[in-house]
Amino acid sequence: MKFVGTDKNSKIEREEIPMDELKKLFDGLVAGNAKLVRSITEAQLAQGVDPNVLLNEQMIPAMKEIGKRFETGDCYVPELLMSARAMKGALELIRPLLAERGTEPVGRVVIGTVLGDLHDIGKNLVASMLEGGGFEVIDLGVDVTPETFVDAVREHNVGIVAMSALLTTTMGSMKTAVAAIRSSGVRQDVKIMIGGAPITRQFADEIGADGYSDNASGAVALARKFLGIT
Repeated sequence: MKFVGTDKNSKIEREEIPMDELKKLFDGLVAGNAKLVRSITEAQLAQGVDPNVLLNEQMIPAMKEIGKRFETGDCYVPELLMSARAMKGALELIRPLLAERGTEPVGRVVIGTVLGDLHDIGKNLVASMLEGGGFEVIDLGVDVTPETFVDAVREHNVGIVAMSALLTTTMGSMKTAVAAIRSSGVRQDVKIMIGGAPITRQFADEIGADGYSDNASGAVALARKFLGIT
């Protein structure tokens, strides 16, 4: 497959891509129209459009836009979920092509709900939004032990660990997990962010986490800040 884009190693000169088609991709993602987004993505890739163009010029900006709307109260969690699912469907088409070209994600994140807690809706939303922001996400699921977080950091060479807890009774597990990462010798290699209904900024400071967010959009912004990405 030949790609139309800005890859400096490509021998193919960039061709003009109809902006109305790319705008449809942006608008479809913001609207959470998964069927339309997948259809446009398939069509653009079939025409040889560089997957990096789709990702960086339309898809990531669209996820930033829906995040901004959430923060200003112009949309709510259902809208975020719809956009995240639409993005995930498009990424299923784009990721293999990026992997073939050796394109690296903006960062790698390990995420999981801590030991004793089986809630995953918030964790799944954050994971989807992070993927939409260009991150590679290693989702450990729910009821994750401190040791599993440590092993994942070592195995996947991640820069960020994200922990979720919905129950006040499992906040202690979050503290234990942070302590395990610290004592394992990998603490200096990662930033730790936490979140969930009972979590506060004060609690994050108390247990030695690097940051806290009370929503998925904020978690993406925090992850980008950790890595110095504007």
